[in-house]
Amino acid sequence: MPDINNKIAYIIAVVNEFSTRFSLNPQQAYRYLDRFKGIDFVDEFYNVEHTQSFEDVVDDLAQYCHKNGGALI
Repeated sequence: MPDINNKIAYIIAVVNEFSTRFSLNPQQAYRYLDRFKGIDFVDEFYNVEHTQSFEDVVDDLAQYCHKNGGALI
């Protein structure tokens, strides 16, 4: 089981990377990722996602959120 502090720090970093990619502020990015299940995705698949580049993780998130009704791709 991953250290919860590392997992939280990683999720925060992913939200910040997502916000940068899509020109959102971090709060907007978090709300979007929460609404379209992206936060759940990162939490559930942390063990795999944290081994990839942030670019790949943001790509994964954009696709996952799009499948759940999000408009950003």
